[in-house]
Amino acid sequence: MSNTATLKLEAIPVDKEVENLIRSSDKLSVGFGQTENVNYGPDPIGLDILPESTRQRLVESGIDISKGYPSRPDKSLVPVFLDEATAIRDDDYEYIERGKNADPEKKALFGAAKEVINLTKHVGTEIVGLQLEDLNDKQKDELALLVAERVVVFFRDQKLSPQKQLELGDYWGRAERHPQTSQVNGVPGVSVIWVDYYRKSYGLNLTFKNNALGNWDATKHTVRGPQVWHTDLVHEKRPSGITHLHLDAIPNVGGDTSWASGYAAYDKLSESFKKFLDGKKAVYVSAHGYLDRKNPFSGPKRIERVHPLVRTHPATGWKFLYVNRTMTKRILGVSSVESDLILNYLFEVYEKNADIQARFKWTPSSKPGYGTSAIWDNRVSQHSAAWDHEGNESRHGTRVTSLAEIPYFDPESKSQREDLGLSLDERDFF
Repeated sequence: MSNTATLKLEAIPVDKEVENLIRSSDKLSVGFGQTENVNYGPDPIGLDILPESTRQRLVESGIDISKGYPSRPDKSLVPVFLDEATAIRDDDYEYIERGKNADPEKKALFGAAKEVINLTKHVGTEIVGLQLEDLNDKQKDELALLVAERVVVFFRDQKLSPQKQLELGDYWGRAERHPQTSQVNGVPGVSVIWVDYYRKSYGLNLTFKNNALGNWDATKHTVRGPQVWHTDLVHEKRPSGITHLHLDAIPNVGGDTSWASGYAAYDKLSESFKKFLDGKKAVYVSAHGYLDRKNPFSGPKRIERVHPLVRTHPATGWKFLYVNRTMTKRILGVSSVESDLILNYLFEVYEKNADIQARFKWTPSSKPGYGTSAIWDNRVSQHSAAWDHEGNESRHGTRVTSLAEIPYFDPESKSQREDLGLSLDERDFF
């Protein structure tokens, strides 16, 4: 019998080889396309451009920025494959719509405010004289209903830590903990909204000429910042509901944000077109791409979910149009040509009707360590931030997004104008 040992080699599956290569290489990033310079963990680069007002807020909140800021999840935790990313938050749990049983007159909320200012007739409200960190549960519920009705609500001069911002988000739903984007150190669930950092660290090629090209063709023009009209996290099993952006560094001029109402976008349509769209479903995709485990060399693929094209809001009971140019891929039940034609028209209904939009001018607070908060309902809106300051003044914020219900359409629900008894006159259509 031979003494020669036989070496048995066990083949490693291709997907495991690819995953090991990506995770072990400093040159390969996960979920960021062609970006080469992606830091995992606290990023020292961010400290070089960190606004002083942001630094003050973070330090006063007990955030450790000694090794860098912001922080990105460890590379070993970032999903590589599409099935991994799709499985995140794919579980079932009870969601409580806080605004559903709130006082419709909002006496607790309005009674404690110094002033309530409506920015337009139907979209946008500013509340003066309240601190978000001091709201009781009754006021939080009434605020949730106000946000659902008015689309977006603003609070200036807010002393608000990232931890308290996250606490509010978890009250209004399950706060989304993003598996790969930049976040406040040690506070997963509080995402960092900081274009200056994305340009410096990730190499985001944003310029005056290209920053809004995605508003014409979001597929062809892939350089996207917040200035392209969009709705957040539409690919989730339970997409985003109430979203809270707190800016702690604000340009003296510029950087305004606009919101458009999905209720009003739906009511802009003819009644016969509404009936055609009611009950239709569409495919919605993620912002980030992942590899197909069965064919990892075919390039990144996006998560896809099917949701109603027209949804019903559980608090207001109103129908709303649920589309956005960057992440609504196609309508089911019609041809691809018909889908493209219909979707492009629906995108423009949101984007081109100034009377269903509100534009908010952020202004720096005169109080050190204070900032401004915008709280909106991502279900019933799109938003877009102007980049007219071109990074010449700092703009930094933290965002918490509360995931809401599994989307549904109630054929018995009414539109906003129908429920409020407002005109739906179509005399000019014929």
